[in-house]
Formats: sequence, structure tokens, C-alpha cells
Amino acid sequence: MTVNTHTAPTLGTLDLAGAPLALGGNVFGWTADRDDSFAVLSGFADAGGRLIDTADVYSAWAPGHRGGESEEMIGQWLAATGRRDDVLIATKVSEHQDFRGLSASTIKTAAEASLKRLGTDHIDLYYAHFDHDEPIAQTAAAFSELVDEGLVREIGISNFSVARIDEWMDAVAADGLHRPVALQPHYNLVERGYEGDLRAAAQRHGLGALPYWSLAKGFLTGKYRDGASVESVRAADASAYLDDRGRRVLTVLDEVAAAHAVPVASVALAWLAVQPTVVAPIASARNTSQLETLVGALSLTLADDEVEALTAASA
Repeated sequence: MTVNTHTAPTLGTLDLAGAPLALGGNVFGWTADRDDSFAVLSGFADAGGRLIDTADVYSAWAPGHRGGESEEMIGQWLAATGRRDDVLIATKVSEHQDFRGLSASTIKTAAEASLKRLGTDHIDLYYAHFDHDEPIAQTAAAFSELVDEGLVREIGISNFSVARIDEWMDAVAADGLHRPVALQPHYNLVERGYEGDLRAAAQRHGLGALPYWSLAKGFLTGKYRDGASVESVRAADASAYLDDRGRRVLTVLDEVAAAHAVPVASVALAWLAVQPTVVAPIASARNTSQLETLVGALSLTLADDEVEALTAASA
């Protein structure tokens, strides 16, 4: 018997049927150059992937970058390939140095800037990236207005507290606004804090979850082991998970991966995809080799006892 408890693969009007995986865009224009970015984006779409997730601030942390590099790279790929209708684009506002916060005017001008970089006339899923404590009714109304104007199809929330999510939904009910449909939490096999009040809020409000850092900054790819040396900008963060609990998780991941003849990362993503409220994990790939391990999760179905073993190992 197989697990069949995950959320229906829709986010409002956005259909993710058959594609329960989102491609993270944080690497495009940063650790993935133009050729690799184009190859990964095309490979993802060719494999049946639908949702590409980025943000206007990607990759401002890199020396010489301002933010917007990822959106620009995705826009160049869309222009070069003509595949806009094949994919859904999600992006976010609040952290770009030119558009910080979530005031009504910032949201509108940031959305217009993202649309220009992406080279498209609409954003499929637009997130409030981080809460900046502006009046939530103003923020909710500004997002709703973008939907009315046809610039945004659906609204998402990321990195907000339960109280502020509830406040947003109260504003929606009071003012007749368009409802958010998506929540982007930090959640994976070794980071399970989402399973408390935040998941309860998602269930209460009918929000589909799209977890970020789904592979724990690379740890759940299985390449971080005792004695292994990994060259990565996130190596230090990922290696921090290599404790007794992390080793237990890797042991079970190895067993399940071997049983299905798939990479460890595919199993980790498949576990996440069947958790309550989760619509699609988000994972990134710097090249097509990494992409292959991600798209393997699209067709992988874990048995009940495999899901339970992984859940127990990470408890």
C-alpha cells in the first residue's frame, strides 16, 4: 500500500498536477551561469516540471550583485525558448535593496520591476517574502489589487508568524480581498518545526505549502558523510546536520534509495511531498546532473512503511 495523503496539486487557479516539485531559482545568475541555467530550466520543463520559484532579491548576497539576477536569467530563458506557457513563475517582494518592505507603493513598483526583468505580463504566484511589520490590511489590499489588475494570478506568504497570517486572513474576510493560496515554510526531513502551529495555520486557512531548503542546504543529497569533503558555498551549514540524528536519517535514506534504485535526494523530496499540506517542495540545481536527482522525485512513490521509517529516524 502506498501513501496518498498529500494535498491536491493545485494552488488556487494554478495546476501542478503531475508535477509536485518546484525548481528553486536562487542559483540562476549566481552559481549557475547562463549555459547551466538555461540547461537546468529546459531540463526541468522537459521533465514535466511546472513551477519555477525565485525572488527579486536573488542573488544580492553575491559580491557585485544587486538582486534581480535570477529573475533576469529566467526572463532571458523565457525569451530565448518561448516557453512561458509551459511553466508557472513564482517570485517574491520585500527584500530587494530598491524595494524593501511591504507598503502598498513598494509592492506595486517591485512587482512592475519583477515583471520587466522576467519579460512577462503576469506573475503566476507572488509572495510576501518577509514580514516588515507594516499594517497587514494595507499589504493584503495591495496584493489583492495586483490580482484585480491581472499582474498576479495568485498570492503567497513566506516567513510570516502564525499571528500575522491570521491577521492577513482577517483582512481578507473583512475587506473582500483575494485570498493567499500558498505558504512557503522552512521544512525538510531534518527541520520539522513546521509541523506544529504553522502547519495548523496552513490547514486552517487552506494554504498549500511549498517548503524551501527541502534538501537541508544539500545535506539530504547524501554527499555529506563522515570523512567526506564537499566543495560548496553551503558546506558548513549542511555539515552541521551530520550528528547522530543526521546519520540515522542517512541510513534509512540509503536503504529506501537502494530499494527504488534512485538517488538519496529523490527519496528526501518524495517524503516531503506526501506530508500534510505540502503541494510541492522547492529544490535547486546548479547543473543538469543535479537536476536529474531532483526530477526523479516526480515519479517516485514511497510505501507507507518507508515514509514511517524516515519519519521515525528524523524524530
